[in-house]
Amino acid sequence: MDIIAATRHGKVRGRVDGSIASYLGIPYAAAPFGVHRFRAPAPVEPWEGIRDALEFGPTAPQRPYRPPLDRLIPDVDIPGEECLNLNVWAPRAVGEPLPVLVWIHGGSLRNGSAAMPLYDGRAFARDGVVLVSINYRLGVEGFGVFPDAPDNRGLLDQIAALTWVRDNIAGFGGDPGRVTVCGESAGAISIAALLTSPRAAGLFHRAILQSGPPHTVTRDKGARTVRAMAKALRVPATAEGFAGVDRERLLDVQDELVGRADPVSGGPGFHIVVDDDVVPADPPPPSVDLLLGCNREEYRLWFVPSGAVERVSRLTLRLALLKFRIPGRVARLYRAGRPDARPGVILGEMATDLLLRGPLNRLADSRLTDSRPSGSRTADSRPARTFFYEFAWRSPVLKLGACHALEIGFVFDNLRHGEALSGPDAPQPLADVMHRAWVDFTTSGDPGWTAWDTRRPVRVFDHPGTSTVLAPRQEELRAWL
Repeated sequence: MDIIAATRHGKVRGRVDGSIASYLGIPYAAAPFGVHRFRAPAPVEPWEGIRDALEFGPTAPQRPYRPPLDRLIPDVDIPGEECLNLNVWAPRAVGEPLPVLVWIHGGSLRNGSAAMPLYDGRAFARDGVVLVSINYRLGVEGFGVFPDAPDNRGLLDQIAALTWVRDNIAGFGGDPGRVTVCGESAGAISIAALLTSPRAAGLFHRAILQSGPPHTVTRDKGARTVRAMAKALRVPATAEGFAGVDRERLLDVQDELVGRADPVSGGPGFHIVVDDDVVPADPPPPSVDLLLGCNREEYRLWFVPSGAVERVSRLTLRLALLKFRIPGRVARLYRAGRPDARPGVILGEMATDLLLRGPLNRLADSRLTDSRPSGSRTADSRPARTFFYEFAWRSPVLKLGACHALEIGFVFDNLRHGEALSGPDAPQPLADVMHRAWVDFTTSGDPGWTAWDTRRPVRVFDHPGTSTVLAPRQEELRAWL
């Protein structure tokens, strides 16, 4: 059965399935091509009549992940230029305005889309939360740094989508005064930037960071990938020069340069840059409640299916320590705690802590009210709270363990579409517990365990037995200081 909702740009036709209404592919900004290419997102042109919102809209131009990740994280490719679109899932019958959760997908700022089946929002709508998932520009289109184009265009897209939510979500039963942003990996890194961006002030009221810490680079460092692409394309490293290149050729060269890079091993890629407009150089502390954390064995997504965990030798490990300037005392500590571990496991554990667990712990510590004279406070003058989690259930698929992105199917209570990573027998009771924590945080700001304090409580999601642990692995984390 069809259902109609009104937006400021025109009416849209969604679909009702049982008690859930879905609206797919709604544009929140103009197509970012033609006169709008490499520019800040432009407003949508209003339409007459009723626009169908029955199918997912076009996805941002990208190449799929390279093997073996393409089997574990299958991309969705929907052609078309109107890729700045979003999807809404909501209860069919709504009384009081409901809390809203806005999902920002990951993918190293070059992959992913809101159309992935894993991100289906039905379970959130079933449990009284309006779920919005968004597309944004990726790769060089969204995060390439040019002298003649705005920086952080993909981040500006996200802000435009959040502005659409503020202005339109009431028409779908959502409360624009209770918006939580949630993202994983690059989506979480994006949210960390949005937390301190003056452009995003007031557009959301809580935030969830899954496996993505605050991370920005200088404009010069951010421009290195564009300069390398320009050299390969034999064009100037400008937006004007790139606009004259066939889009498929542009994607081919982008994939050749960054397709093998990953967050753990490094390599050329795309980043959010400090531009003193969208992303300030000296950001204020976030003043909203945060739920943040990571998976126990993040590195295994990249190290295990590729065979890198077996190829890393003692010599490779020593060279990596030199490259990343890791003190010998840190390496000795990790070896002592894992006397039988292969060098690849030692390197992966250190990389996970260096890039994810450590920065997220520092972010949580920075928000302790006793570490700031005034403390971070929410809009209602209550001290902003932080809640920390760790996902520890180990997938049997390809010995992935508690790897990067594994938790998403549990958060969305959508294990069926997460089987590529978790297998067919993932524990539904763990999904019930984790999904409920995200619903509760979105609804009330309290996911159900003790807020971060000097004892450092961490909610460990595992099966059987989810529990709260105080200061896990603090000796290793302190070694990085």
